[in-house]
Amino acid sequence: MPSLEDLERMMGMLREILFPGYFGPPDIHPDTMHYAIGARLDRVRLLLCEQIRRGYCFACSEQGQESLDPCPSCEARASELTRTFLLRLPRIRQLLRTDVEAAFEGDPAARSMGETIFCYPSVRAMINHRVAHELFLLGIPLIPRIISELAHSQTGIDIHPGARIGERFFMDHGTGIVIGETCIIGTGVRLYQGVTLGAKSFPKDNEGRPVKGIARHPVLGDRVIVYAGATILGRIEIGAGAVIRGNAWVTLPVPSGVVWPPVEDEMSREGGS
Repeated sequence: MPSLEDLERMMGMLREILFPGYFGPPDIHPDTMHYAIGARLDRVRLLLCEQIRRGYCFACSEQGQESLDPCPSCEARASELTRTFLLRLPRIRQLLRTDVEAAFEGDPAARSMGETIFCYPSVRAMINHRVAHELFLLGIPLIPRIISELAHSQTGIDIHPGARIGERFFMDHGTGIVIGETCIIGTGVRLYQGVTLGAKSFPKDNEGRPVKGIARHPVLGDRVIVYAGATILGRIEIGAGAVIRGNAWVTLPVPSGVVWPPVEDEMSREGGS
């Protein structure tokens, strides 16, 4: 079985690698930074390789192929996938930098980008998501979900590792946000607390079981803003620059650049009540 404790320890070291000085030893110096990062990378390599191997062995046992002996195939795959993932860390770092900038620019209460790194649950959740998403894209079983759920338990933000999220993503406050597996989110999107990007229904096969892997969650274009408590369900598109008002229930596409629901719709509802 994979180890939750080892994966949590690994994520702590990845935070130190991605944001040296903000996490881990506070007295890290530019002259020695590359040595410190190299040492942590080697420890991450060992931890991740072992956990990926265990994830594959767990998947094998779930399929009735359990064995007491280590599987050479699982070990070889784990080693190669670990190397591939580590080569993607610079890209993850770049994406996270844009998320930090979006948090600083999107919240007038933020006094510095360092404050958003230290204090904002959006940044903490996105560190885990950016890591988990890359592992998900590599086809690694189980481990991405565990990493996502670690962030969920720490921040109250639930993001499936399969969700595709563009640059400059910010979740203001963040508590209670849910983002489904097949969501696609563009650049510069902002969500507020309590937002759900979910599925409207679950198609079933001939035996009544949910069909796995189909696109069933919303697509949000660039610069979309979704205010607190809104629920968007199904494979619908929210056009670029659209604004979804608080507590809205949305199951149909929304055109680009509009506020939804329109103000006049709300006024007519109030007048008829």
